[in-house]
Amino acid sequence: MERRSFVRGAGLAGVLAAGVAPAVHAQAAIRWRLASSFPKSLDTLFGAAEAFAKKMHDMSGGKFQVSVHAGGELMPAFGVVDGVQAGTVEMAHTAPYYFIGKNEAFALGTAIPFGLNSRQMTAWLYEGNGLKLMREFYSNYNMISFPGGNTGAQMGGWYRKPVTSLADLKGLRFRTVGLAGKVLERLGVVVQAMPGGEIYQALEKGTIDAAEWVGPYDDQKLGFNKVAPNYAYPAFWEGCAAFDFFVNQKAYDGLSGEYKAMIEAASTYALVDVQAKYDAKNPVALRQLVAGGTKLFRYPKDAMELAFKEANALYADISAKNPAWKKIYDDYAKFRADQNLWFRFAEAGFDDFMQAQKL
Repeated sequence: MERRSFVRGAGLAGVLAAGVAPAVHAQAAIRWRLASSFPKSLDTLFGAAEAFAKKMHDMSGGKFQVSVHAGGELMPAFGVVDGVQAGTVEMAHTAPYYFIGKNEAFALGTAIPFGLNSRQMTAWLYEGNGLKLMREFYSNYNMISFPGGNTGAQMGGWYRKPVTSLADLKGLRFRTVGLAGKVLERLGVVVQAMPGGEIYQALEKGTIDAAEWVGPYDDQKLGFNKVAPNYAYPAFWEGCAAFDFFVNQKAYDGLSGEYKAMIEAASTYALVDVQAKYDAKNPVALRQLVAGGTKLFRYPKDAMELAFKEANALYADISAKNPAWKKIYDDYAKFRADQNLWFRFAEAGFDDFMQAQKL
């Protein structure tokens, strides 16, 4: 069942409601395992999988049980797609752009530099062609996707020394993932990819000079401010970061219609829940970080402008050699252009005024 047709038929309130439960009393009991890419310390991202599991339990009257396992518990954090593809686990919760080594098109499921913001991403998935195109791509890996969270726009990372110009990026050893790394490499940055649970130790030991994760709430919990006091904004590579629940196709096909509807409902709940938590908790954490000595700085204009130029050149290069990427990106880029035309007037106009006021 396509997500768009399901949501239109039932309405979002119906998707989120537990009213589908009475139809499942005759359904067989199900036991699934879910492998997360995130550590338990991140109650936002690991918590999304826990929220999903609880909704499945509650809507099914306890008949559909999902056990949630942190990154590294059943398999490496970056091994969860292989696990779902092989049927080692029935489900995973992860950021698709972790897997661009398999195909760059995975990045379009999470974020690309100078891409969509979170509302635009949701619109592309639900009302544009996004979910249809991404599911078509993921079917090559024996899995089906369900959007399961979004961070909103992110911060630009923690640095031992502030970056005041493009020259300061040359040779910088920086932790990031996805196509952000490909763009930053074109700016002279030395990119290192690693899971969230390994970043603090690498920063503390000096293995890396800087690192980005998400934003104030998660970054504070991970303690990055203790080892790198300079905090950049914005993350031009993540105007949003979307997460997915990946489900093994065979396991999904074996479910009843009622259980499939529950997966739709529970994942949609997690999508809303994650973004609400970040939007509510980030302002408090940012104030605490600044009060504790964190120094904020804005990414220099010359770095942003060159990064934008290099990002577009990278996308053209990928499109020339990767048909899967090109098919999805062409649709994504057209949708982005239309969205930014609209947001420039209504959203940006309102935000610019409100954020200049004393509230």
